[in-house]
Amino acid sequence: MTATTWLVIGFVGQAFFSMRFLVQWIFSERQGKSIIPVAFWYFSLLGGATLLAYAIYKGDPVFIVGQGAGLLIYSRNLYFVHRQRRLDAQNPAPDSA
Repeated sequence: MTATTWLVIGFVGQAFFSMRFLVQWIFSERQGKSIIPVAFWYFSLLGGATLLAYAIYKGDPVFIVGQGAGLLIYSRNLYFVHRQRRLDAQNPAPDSA
């Protein structure tokens, strides 16, 4: 790939990564309290993976380690979200009516 293509990939990754903050802000404003929606973790994962690819292309070890570690954290949080959803589906809360 060309240097221009990689530059575009880097900017796309940064856009994904930045979207997570916009999503979190909008959700929190709607709820009137701090909320971290599942979309935050997906944008984190997409942005982190794209930025990791760009960091590998650039050969920047600091950027590579930082994005690689972030991917582990984002993946783990998504695991927790989906595990909780499975548990909630297996054990629905009783009606409080």
